[in-house]
Amino acid sequence: MPDETLPTLRFAINAGNAVLASLTPDGQPAGITVELAKNIARHLHCRPRFITYPAAGKVVEDAGRDIWDIAFLAIDPKREDLLRFTSPYITIKGTLMVREQSDWQSVSEMDRPGVVINVGKNAAYDLWLSRELHHATLNRLSSSQAAIDAFLAGEGEMVAGIRQPLEAAAHATPGFRVLPDDFTEIQQAVCVAKADDRYFDAITELLARLREDNTLSDIITRHLRQ
Repeated sequence: MPDETLPTLRFAINAGNAVLASLTPDGQPAGITVELAKNIARHLHCRPRFITYPAAGKVVEDAGRDIWDIAFLAIDPKREDLLRFTSPYITIKGTLMVREQSDWQSVSEMDRPGVVINVGKNAAYDLWLSRELHHATLNRLSSSQAAIDAFLAGEGEMVAGIRQPLEAAAHATPGFRVLPDDFTEIQQAVCVAKADDRYFDAITELLARLREDNTLSDIITRHLRQ
């Protein structure tokens, strides 16, 4: 049981990134970022409180609004006006799922006129694609999972996302496949609001320690195998 005498530390958990966090059947957050949050809370002699979000965009919107203290998000230049990021603790890959019978073979082929790509609004790969694409159209859905669901239901020529959730969806649904290459590697970091960076140095110190003693790699490996 948590020590009720300890101060509370509020963690924003993005459940829209299934590689890093998800909700258990009873609605509790779990995954890499949740375990990392518990380590941070112990290091700061606090008890964690988890505030779950369906997508990254809302986490960013709430930065500096006294709703959360620490978050876990992809590093992106567009977010750095509001957030202060640590060095990355994991790098994940962005790719595409397409229909099995389609001619698509590589992510390098996606930027064509008339191509509609489903994405989760304000996800890290949405921000990257928004900068890099010149011809294809992005169909922005409320979350990464909503983008996948819409594609499986027939909307769009392809769906962009993180490799592991796309591969899980393709495996579970006949008629779809994930392309073998990636359009970007997304660096995930711990972050705080620039308006409130009192925990930043302590988090940076802890991450260095967790890397050095292999605790961080053990956490990541264990959850990715589940």
